[in-house]
Amino acid sequence: MTKKKESISNLVKYYFDKRMIKILLIGIISGFPWVLIGSSLTLWLSEEGLTRTTIGWAGLIFSVYAFNYMWAPLIDRVRIPILTANIGHRKSWIFLMQSIIILSLIFWSFLNPTENLSLVIGAGLFIAIASSTQDITLDALRIEQINKKETKVMAAGAAITVVGWWTGYKIGGVISLNIAQIFENLGISNYWQFTFLAMGIIVAVLNILLLFIKEKIKHEKNLIQKKLDQNIIEKIGSDNFFSKIFAWISSTISGPILSFFKKNGVKISLGILGFIFLFKIGEAFLGRMSILFYKEVGFSKSDIALYSKTFGWITTVIFTLLGGIFSIRFGALKSMFIAGILMASTNLLFSVLAWSGKSYLIFSLAVILDDIAAAFATVAFVAFISLLVDRNYTATQYALLASIGTAGRTMLASSSGALVDWLNGDWGIFFILTALMVIPSLVLLFLIRKKIKLNE
Repeated sequence: MTKKKESISNLVKYYFDKRMIKILLIGIISGFPWVLIGSSLTLWLSEEGLTRTTIGWAGLIFSVYAFNYMWAPLIDRVRIPILTANIGHRKSWIFLMQSIIILSLIFWSFLNPTENLSLVIGAGLFIAIASSTQDITLDALRIEQINKKETKVMAAGAAITVVGWWTGYKIGGVISLNIAQIFENLGISNYWQFTFLAMGIIVAVLNILLLFIKEKIKHEKNLIQKKLDQNIIEKIGSDNFFSKIFAWISSTISGPILSFFKKNGVKISLGILGFIFLFKIGEAFLGRMSILFYKEVGFSKSDIALYSKTFGWITTVIFTLLGGIFSIRFGALKSMFIAGILMASTNLLFSVLAWSGKSYLIFSLAVILDDIAAAFATVAFVAFISLLVDRNYTATQYALLASIGTAGRTMLASSSGALVDWLNGDWGIFFILTALMVIPSLVLLFLIRKKIKLNE
């Protein structure tokens, strides 16, 4: 007997769970730093006269997100003195990382990229490290807001997280670009430096709001970890200070990894990791160069803020929520295939804009449809990863899978500027290539689709 699917109206109710407000804030905190080291840093370097290739390689700072799984287990276990006891384990790490971001923005306000490029990139790297580190804890804090058996609420939470992330990124971008434009219109030569100080104030406000999120204490996870520590000590055959340290490190790192490969098997696990690595590369190539493309076509910072950020945010929110409902009702795998096709199709619209020249109609159409595809793809991706992880190792496994996805987007997409230069600035061909980049991941997913074990 087939199970009757819930109606759309009945699925919408999951978005009205009171915990979704907290999850929305968590997403905003996660998305906002990408404005700083993404569009804001890109425009700042561009307006200071740096080349596309240099700006593209500067994007390597994003590669930090690809490796945060390496220290995720430590963040899962290490307590921050004073802060942990007063505001909680998860929030203490987020609070500390937000403070580092604020200090880095203040440092940026004293720098000139043409004279101190290495220091500018260095401060950006600190922001990326702090942001990627807090993401580990933010994902754990989000998942721990929802009980283990509430699978549909978890899927809705994934959609709300994406809405929050895009809200932090898009609205943060609107604020950043408009503040920079205002300071520039006032005749302030170092308008970006003043803009970064304003962004620091927003980060401080988010830090204060974070304190209102309650944190659950997980005793079960601690017991499992201690039991694994003890098993390693028994296998070593000695119980002393050094054996305890070795056991602590071994169990912290090996537990989540062994659990993942045991669940799916080595071949399928490697296939999953390959798919995750490749899936959003084309979108990342486009995203890394989009601001420069808009600028070269002739759009102003205010135009970009209006069409790419404001309108983009509205469509992103709407279609992320619809994408969440689709994922809940039709499953993660089907959603991933559709998302990939949508991403490739919408990338081609930018080729049309490149060949047609400055057109507000084509610009708005391309940006809005691309945001729709990106929203659908992101919520499907988050839901897919959330269904893969073992709840006993949620933070570490989620960080590992998300980091591998980020590795593909950041490490390979850092060559996006060099690719445009190699094509002699032919943006139309560039965007066609970004559309083709999704094909290998979909082929790989098709080959392993029947053997993937999801928690559905």
